[in-house]
Amino acid sequence: MQHPPFDNRISKTCYAIVFTPSRRRSRFPENCVEIKESAKAALEAAAPEQHRHPAHVIGPSRSSEGVRLYYLIDWLDGS
Repeated sequence: MQHPPFDNRISKTCYAIVFTPSRRRSRFPENCVEIKESAKAALEAAAPEQHRHPAHVIGPSRSSEGVRLYYLIDWLDGS
């Protein structure tokens, strides 16, 4: 697994809905991540049929290309 180059001053672990057609990736651009207040809120907002998956993520972190990324810690629905 790829280790995120995050800055502890701005990157935080959080729960989110991640929009992704494929769950093989481990990092996601900021515009594909919707932060939620809790794991329960993320699970309730999930819509797998619309490619909206609940996840535990860390970020945002700025990539070398200047894109803000979130890194996957774990999928919350066990997949």
